[in-house]
Amino acid sequence: MRRLEDLAVAHRTVADRIAEFVAKFCGSITFVWIHAVIFGAWLLWNVLPHLPHFDPYPFTFLTLCVSLEAIFLSSFILIAQNYEMRVSERRNQLDLQINLLAEQENTKMLQLLDRMAKKMGLYEEDDPEIAVLEQATRPETLAKQIEDALREQTRHKRNGTRDKP
Repeated sequence: MRRLEDLAVAHRTVADRIAEFVAKFCGSITFVWIHAVIFGAWLLWNVLPHLPHFDPYPFTFLTLCVSLEAIFLSSFILIAQNYEMRVSERRNQLDLQINLLAEQENTKMLQLLDRMAKKMGLYEEDDPEIAVLEQATRPETLAKQIEDALREQTRHKRNGTRDKP
């Protein structure tokens, strides 16, 4: 897993790397303190008497600078989040593939154990639970069942009724 993570990090684009750096820095207390100092100095400089005020009250230029900074910061943060979402999606796909393989292996083992028990005479009656577990899992069938359940749940919420347990 570590090699997969290293591979994903190695294939980041320049934009992804810059966005990650900016997002990490902007999420730090250092960023907050720098802005507190800059804004405090800006405000003091422009309200104290006997100093040349380059941005007098209502601080229009400060508002412009903060607005532009917010636009760029939100863009960098969205780029970083999109990268994280792509990495997360790859992990989810890998998890799904591994889970499906494990499910296939478990189904095959149950089938083999069932045959062995029957051949050894240790099996007296058909167990419906084992029969269900021995069936191959169909992801498309499960996905449809989940969608149907969510649709039903949404319908119940809209109608103001609750699902019955």
